[in-house]
Amino acid sequence: MKLKEITRNKWVKFAFWALLYLAWVIWLGNYWWLFGLAVVFDLCVSKKVKWRFWKKDGWLDAIIFAVVVVTFINIFFFQAFKIPSSSMESSLYTGDHLFVSKLTYGPRVPQTPLTVPFTHNTIFGRESYSKLIQNRYRRLKGLRNVKRGDIVVFNFPNGDTVLRKAPAEDYYMLSRMMGRQQIIDRLGPVIVRPADKTDHYVKRCVAVPGDTLEVRDGLVWVNGEQQTVWPGVQLSYKVTTTGGKLNAKTIDKLGLNVKELWYDSRLPGYPAMPLTADMLEQLRKVPAVAQVSLNIDSTDTFVFPYADGYGWTRDCYGPVVIPAKGATVELNAHTLPLYERVIRDYEHADLQAAIEAGSWTFGQDYYFMMGDNRHNSLDSRYWGFVPEDHIAGTPAVIWLSTDQGHKFPRSIRWKRFGKVKF
Repeated sequence: MKLKEITRNKWVKFAFWALLYLAWVIWLGNYWWLFGLAVVFDLCVSKKVKWRFWKKDGWLDAIIFAVVVVTFINIFFFQAFKIPSSSMESSLYTGDHLFVSKLTYGPRVPQTPLTVPFTHNTIFGRESYSKLIQNRYRRLKGLRNVKRGDIVVFNFPNGDTVLRKAPAEDYYMLSRMMGRQQIIDRLGPVIVRPADKTDHYVKRCVAVPGDTLEVRDGLVWVNGEQQTVWPGVQLSYKVTTTGGKLNAKTIDKLGLNVKELWYDSRLPGYPAMPLTADMLEQLRKVPAVAQVSLNIDSTDTFVFPYADGYGWTRDCYGPVVIPAKGATVELNAHTLPLYERVIRDYEHADLQAAIEAGSWTFGQDYYFMMGDNRHNSLDSRYWGFVPEDHIAGTPAVIWLSTDQGHKFPRSIRWKRFGKVKF
């Protein structure tokens, strides 16, 4: 029998697709889906049921097929994301379009499955999902766990509550700054979203479950050891010039984001210039630069956990222990502000009962995330830990990158196409 005849044999087709389907069911871990083998058998062998009842309309057939396939790929394998802000520069740039791998940490089984295809949480300014079905959190087997230094895409923890007229703003931070009722009156009503339907953020994981984290003068220390300063990490510097602004070509050559630069003629110079270690070395060689000094915040009212007695800033933060599954923490005046939201909102427990018990054993792992653009990133220093059930994936490849500061075709960052290391 020729190879062509073998591949066209209905029993060979059935065996191939049945094995593939069976492997997927085992990975999924829900054996009710084994009933789907009957559908595979009918499609390949018996052909008794007209599964493609829309077949007379070829375009409809193509659309339905595309929706099913792309949705399946988005859930279990890869999904496209766009970087909306400069919080990860110079590792990821505003306008980078990424394919994010769900396989690395294992795809999550959809917790809110009733969703309009190809949307995340809104369509035409309204919710694109229904909370009629809410599944418990479950993650399929991945290639590995989140490691320190990984760039991670996750659901924004504070995004569980948003304002209708300003859904991209941090509701909790605005409430602390302006008062809850005032912002609801101005920007409400309040919308409560499931964990898997909050907006996506991308940051670098700097501490994993069980770690003790500190930030000393802007640098990360974990378990008493200074961590790697990744090439894309930008710290803020005060740059004094010999008089006047730096040449535009010099700024462009350094790879600086012009939108983030503010020139103060009274200095003269730039009060806050974000620089990587490589940029800093190049800048010191520029003749027009008189002095460069690191900016370190001495006061910061709005860093997590927003309680008296800590004295932390975004540049001098911690030490803080990152919650780990199975670990027990004593609840007292110092630790309670750090872990109360974890207990109440992420583990959905009775906070008062935990306080009375005097301790809490964590039910899942947590992570501490920071943006590489350290002085222009709202991250774990401002809103706390990222629960394991919020982790979506990790960037795999950049498939498009555009710079809104330039007109087409200069807006295309050709060198970033196909980039896999960030």
